[in-house]
Amino acid sequence: MSRAVLPGAMVNGQPATLGVMGGGQLGRMFVHAAQAMGYFTAVLDPDAASPAGLVSHHHIQTDYLDEQGLAQLMQRCAAITTEFENVPAPALMTLGAHRPVAPAAESVAIAQDRAAEKAHFVRCGVPVAPHAVIETAAQLAAVGDDLLPGILKTSRMGYDGKGQIRVKTREALAAAWAELKNVPCVLEKMLPLQAECSVIVARGADGQMVNFPVQLNLHRDGILAVTSVYEGAVPADEAAQAVAATRAIAEGLNYVGVLCVEFFLLEGGQLVVNEMAPRPHNSGHYTMNACDQSQFELQVRTLAGLPLTQPRQHSPAIMLNLLGDLWPEVTPTGKGPTSPAWAQVLALPGTHLHLYGKLSARPGRKMGHLNITGASPEAVRATALQAAALLGIEAF
Repeated sequence: MSRAVLPGAMVNGQPATLGVMGGGQLGRMFVHAAQAMGYFTAVLDPDAASPAGLVSHHHIQTDYLDEQGLAQLMQRCAAITTEFENVPAPALMTLGAHRPVAPAAESVAIAQDRAAEKAHFVRCGVPVAPHAVIETAAQLAAVGDDLLPGILKTSRMGYDGKGQIRVKTREALAAAWAELKNVPCVLEKMLPLQAECSVIVARGADGQMVNFPVQLNLHRDGILAVTSVYEGAVPADEAAQAVAATRAIAEGLNYVGVLCVEFFLLEGGQLVVNEMAPRPHNSGHYTMNACDQSQFELQVRTLAGLPLTQPRQHSPAIMLNLLGDLWPEVTPTGKGPTSPAWAQVLALPGTHLHLYGKLSARPGRKMGHLNITGASPEAVRATALQAAALLGIEAF
């Protein structure tokens, strides 16, 4: 990007407009952040009721590879980003030939393929779990016994625990690969896991990079349930290693945009990288209420070429993920789903509710999140546990 796209400016005779590929909740929060800073927004998503499309100035309702839709997005936008990593990389390449696109198609393509992702981590000198790529029967047969027990993961299209099978024996491994239709996979050795954490960085086209604090994450059934962020949540040495590793991964990609890298903290203190997401991340939602800049504001800044300043966390925070499981299926009168106990939850100090505008709830679907901030980690945790009890979320 040769020059910044300034808020409120006119670009090619129209208000400065930032585009986003994908209309989910991450796109919605990007749109809100861009609009708060004075930008117009455009969303390309095939769903007429997409959360981001419903709040954007423009909603281009086409498939991600539709040539006319991509042309319309380019015509409207000065720069374009993506809100999820499974946007087809060729679409981003098409857009990138005509407009600044951040993150670039090459970075997204690596994040879409676990094998390529692991290879990038190794090139960056970042520790990874012992693993093997399985694309052929010969590679399956060559897997070493030292990788078992392990987790077989599809190389592409796996998220929130999908496309993953735990295996203990060679026979179970062969059966799991067959169950996954013999698609390219990565087998990762199961390691003695103590905790999971993540780091979010934002890097500009000029190479300037900033980061948020290390986030301690709790997953249930492969889906993020709780994120805790305060001093001491992750040991200082491991936190410093995670930040350094994330910055190395971003530098190695010559990355532009917001990047999240997830890590496993092993028993004994060793840190290994799990995966990366070339976008804002569920574990960074606390930044909307606990920091002087949110991850979505940094996404806007990196896309528009604005200066980056190191974000400051001003309050300890815990984020609770709100899944569709929390919505009762029907009211006693049979008139449809009822809402969780928002009034009681919002009566608690330091609670901040964010719902995504999704019109139907179902188990496992991310419907929103609740941020809890306070004066101390102890106070935040006490309030978060109260809120969890009111909502029917398992204690942590």
